[in-house]
Amino acid sequence: MRILITNDDGINAEGLKTLEAIAAELAGPSGEVWTVAPAFEQSGVGHCISYTHPTMIAELAPRRWAAEGSPSDCVMAGLHDIMPSLPDLILSGVNRGNNAGENAVYSGTLGGAMEGALQRVPSVALSQFFGPGNSTLADPFEAAARHGAAVVKALLDRGLWGGDGYHVFYNINFPARPAAEVKGIRVVRQGLRPDGFKVEAQDSPSGRRFLWVRGVAQAVDTGPGTDVSANLAGYVSVTPMRADLTAHDLMADLEDRLA
Repeated sequence: MRILITNDDGINAEGLKTLEAIAAELAGPSGEVWTVAPAFEQSGVGHCISYTHPTMIAELAPRRWAAEGSPSDCVMAGLHDIMPSLPDLILSGVNRGNNAGENAVYSGTLGGAMEGALQRVPSVALSQFFGPGNSTLADPFEAAARHGAAVVKALLDRGLWGGDGYHVFYNINFPARPAAEVKGIRVVRQGLRPDGFKVEAQDSPSGRRFLWVRGVAQAVDTGPGTDVSANLAGYVSVTPMRADLTAHDLMADLEDRLA
């Protein structure tokens, strides 16, 4: 198996090392793992692409490249310039922090997987929830490291892929607890925390005004059958996603209203 991996935390991120190990296990001794990751952290860029300026890429080692761009840029660079042929699988992560709930909308990690799906390559995003249960572990990515390959393999073997139109990609979040305490897998929908991101203003010594984006409490239950709640209960969450932003449930009613 030939696998392309990327992330949004950058080429030197600890979570990328975890993903490299997961990919190596999936690829097997005769497979290939290609890394194309941002040269610098790109957290929160979503599905951004460098449409108005070029992206510089640099080979750091065999099958290992850094790009001065977003995760989506990295995926396109890997598919259309760096790799000799298309990969069998694209993995994005392992993100430092959860990409469950509304975080998924902002996530560069998901942006990389989304681009892979738009390019019609099976793609999976992986993120590690952080909290009191794993922040003091020798390896806070332990849950992802221990269970990541098995969850992805289960999706490859029994998941739903392809189809017409927008292809499915998968969002996986690992709970914030030791690997031995992970209870299993839950297929769940994307949740929504009641409070979103905010900004905090600050004046610099020169009098200029700057805004800092502030997150909200992450350990907030988002209701039964959702990703955040599954993670808080100790389960790996798996959510099928598409890049289609249409609110399909409103189509018929809206058509009647506007007729």
